[in-house]
Amino acid sequence: MANYGAFWGKLLRVNLTTQTSTVEEIPEEVLKDFVGGTGLGIKYLYDEVDPKADALSEENKLIYAVGPMTGTDMPCASRLAVITKSPLTGAVANSLSGGYFPVEMKWTGYDCIIIEGKSEKPVYVYVHDDKVSFRSAEKLWGLNTVDTQILIKESLNQDVRISCIGPAGENQSLMSSIINEARACGRKGVGAVMGSKNMKALVVKGSKKNDLPIANESLFKEGIKEILEAFKGSPIAYPVFSH
Repeated sequence: MANYGAFWGKLLRVNLTTQTSTVEEIPEEVLKDFVGGTGLGIKYLYDEVDPKADALSEENKLIYAVGPMTGTDMPCASRLAVITKSPLTGAVANSLSGGYFPVEMKWTGYDCIIIEGKSEKPVYVYVHDDKVSFRSAEKLWGLNTVDTQILIKESLNQDVRISCIGPAGENQSLMSSIINEARACGRKGVGAVMGSKNMKALVVKGSKKNDLPIANESLFKEGIKEILEAFKGSPIAYPVFSH
């Protein structure tokens, strides 16, 4: 596997209409020119979605993307960008979140997951490393995000991470969020886009932490050490935010 410096160089394309998925290489020049989840997501949105497309139609895409630091030992680096055409503004939606979901997504082996099409019936997508499955969400439809996450974890009997919508997203409210456990991608109506696709949740489980390529391990560890020392020397950063 090529060493992309904490990028996998892989994207997962999920088609809800056909309930199929494919894996694609992300060109190295794209990773260099569009660094981070936001840059990567906007690049693919720009290339693949007509700016005149209805944001709540099948033509729009919901793009999950993470940057090179996510999933590494770098502190404060668990960040997710959800990119789509905003049904609220008609422009690019870039909604960010932290929490456990971004790291777990990175450990599945993908830098980017592109959701496209529309499911005929309510569905959630489960990505477990190289395996992708489409599961009925009909019994979850109408539930809030807390109950949705509880029931999915119980049904899978796995310690998974979940990104999902509640009734607001299902009803395509333009102020609806996508919730990752207690964190929210809350800007520009991204929850409505997920709801428009009859998609209740994206569920991830990854085991590839130790396979993540780092371009220069020793230099990277030195950088982490310097950051941690700066945290500990701060009267606010370490005493308050380390808990």
